[in-house]
Amino acid sequence: MNGLLRPNKIAVVGASATPGKIGYTVVKNLLEGGYQGKIYPVNPSATEILGLKVYPSIRDIPEDIDAAIITIPAKAVLPTVDELGAKGAKGMIVITSGFSEVGLKELERELVEKANSYGIRVLGPNIVGVLSNSDKMNGSFAPFLPLEGKASLVSQSGALLIAIDAASYIRRVGFDKLISIGNMSDVDFADLITWLNEDPNTSCISLYIEGFRDGRRFIEAARNANKPIIALKAGVSAHGAAAAASHTGSLAGAAKVYGAAFQQAGVVQATDLNDLFNRTLSLSLQPPMKGDNLLVITNGGGVGVLATDAAEKSGVPLKFAPADVQAELKKHMPEFGSAKNPVDLTGMAGTEWYQASIRFAFAHPWVDGLVVLYCETAMTDPLEIAKGIKKAIVDSGVTDKPVTVSFVGGERSEEAMRWLVENGIPAYGAPDLAVNAIAALREYARMKEIVREEAMPCLAQDRERALKIINKARSEGRDSLTEIEAKEVFECYGLPVTPTRLARNEDEAVALAREIGYPVVMKIVSPDILHKSDAGGVRVNIKDDAGVREAFKTIMKNAKEYKATANIHGIAVQEMAPWGTEVILGSVNDPTFGPTMMFGLGGIFVEVLKDVTFRVAPVTSSQALRMLDEIRGAPIIAGVRGEAPRDRQALADVICQYSTMILDLADEVSESDANPVLVYESGKGLKVVDARIILKKK
Repeated sequence: MNGLLRPNKIAVVGASATPGKIGYTVVKNLLEGGYQGKIYPVNPSATEILGLKVYPSIRDIPEDIDAAIITIPAKAVLPTVDELGAKGAKGMIVITSGFSEVGLKELERELVEKANSYGIRVLGPNIVGVLSNSDKMNGSFAPFLPLEGKASLVSQSGALLIAIDAASYIRRVGFDKLISIGNMSDVDFADLITWLNEDPNTSCISLYIEGFRDGRRFIEAARNANKPIIALKAGVSAHGAAAAASHTGSLAGAAKVYGAAFQQAGVVQATDLNDLFNRTLSLSLQPPMKGDNLLVITNGGGVGVLATDAAEKSGVPLKFAPADVQAELKKHMPEFGSAKNPVDLTGMAGTEWYQASIRFAFAHPWVDGLVVLYCETAMTDPLEIAKGIKKAIVDSGVTDKPVTVSFVGGERSEEAMRWLVENGIPAYGAPDLAVNAIAALREYARMKEIVREEAMPCLAQDRERALKIINKARSEGRDSLTEIEAKEVFECYGLPVTPTRLARNEDEAVALAREIGYPVVMKIVSPDILHKSDAGGVRVNIKDDAGVREAFKTIMKNAKEYKATANIHGIAVQEMAPWGTEVILGSVNDPTFGPTMMFGLGGIFVEVLKDVTFRVAPVTSSQALRMLDEIRGAPIIAGVRGEAPRDRQALADVICQYSTMILDLADEVSESDANPVLVYESGKGLKVVDARIILKKK
């Protein structure tokens, strides 16, 4: 990876003497960027390009090389690999298009296999290239190196990378490296996160993501990183659009699954491109915010109110400052100022009041992070205010707390904010942006605390028995289990299911009902009728033999009217579990992340309210407890309007065990639901009332 991304000797294969061609632009950019290594242009039809000797082939280069930037046509790339291998190359930066993105997947696979056989890593193909300020290397066809900074960005979109390159100067967000990743035939996001995490010139890793080849590998790499990572995920609306057989499948959109994966990986999310810039700036320049106490200091009430609203929205709501903090801050404002939080120094505030307030507040143990706001006035010089803010931060002696700033004004304020950014303090043109930027630092700190938690996943149980049940269904040509079979699989993993038996006629149903004990529930059992309620195939609270016989006749009649060709195994008779709070547990086998767990409010409302949350399996009990708090219906689980709290720990343990089951059976199970699951008061557990398992098609 060092040879690929920090090469000392580069061959430009397909270098051109014709201005406007990519092969010419790459050589020109390397020279103009100030690259200090050796450049070897390769072209059989030229002798000199921009003052550099041109070599007719890679074989003719007089020494070994580290990396090759490839700009020749796709069909000519593969034959170059042997020559590069002979020259000891470690990396290929394949700008060339015309591989898997146009359907030529086999050509791309051959390229990677051949390159890897020589120990060569492949970046791309179909990329813009690699830009690095610290290496003075513009190995790309982007126009120039970006504004210098401490962040590094990896982009799946080449056009967007070029735009970000130019925008870095306008937006005052600096980057050390911009890396185009293209088709990810070999080097992927996980590789680059791991490498950038060790790069001394990178303090924050920014990502523009359209998709992963291996989502679990990404999670592992991000979890192991000790630098902040921020990601903008595009294309979340199309994922999961296909019809699904389970409730979970219909609800598992990309936004929710990717959001869960980012949280488990400790990755901060950006909502859009502007947000990516704004949050990258704070994450690259400031330390994480380790506590929840945010203080806002301002010279204007209006921007203070806007900051207060933004803090609530961004997940760092303001609290009134303690009495001792207020008492000290009142010394630096007129009587009509406010020291509560936001701290309003009023429009009379000059550099001295700002400095004294900031120096004291930033050093106070109650304050975990600081946002400083300034509205431009005729009485103050914005640049002097900016310099005063920086001096106060330095004089406080505090280096492990974050600060962000917003100046609202004209050209003088813009100049002052540029100065602040150049001196390591993120500055924004609106108070909500400054608050959102510091909220990113709080999100990062929270997620790293979660990632560091040591917690064992639940243990697998009787996998062999579960596979026998699944294989029997497959032998009968089915790609779904009956409810009874699904419950048997659940039982293999310790899930508390209601006792359920299959009756093939009325007499068997009566006998089973007496054995289980009244009242009972009866349901149609058919692999062709997955949504039983829709078919009129469920009857509840049946209290006697006559009721069982009547229910049997009615359910059979309804099922046949619903689907005349349905293969009906019989009718399930099960315990009528006591009332409890209804929740749903479920899973999908996500194409990117594999087995993924869902939790939400259950029963018939799950698809109406869509109040669900996700985690990539395995899910520990501590992670499951956090899932319970993420849905809007969390107060129902906690106990509201006189209701006793539900058994949260039992529910968390079952979520953990369920996630173990879907991971253990990942090669077999496509989707599954336990809906409803009835959760009882604390200490009284829960019951899985209904179960559904859809198998992978093989």
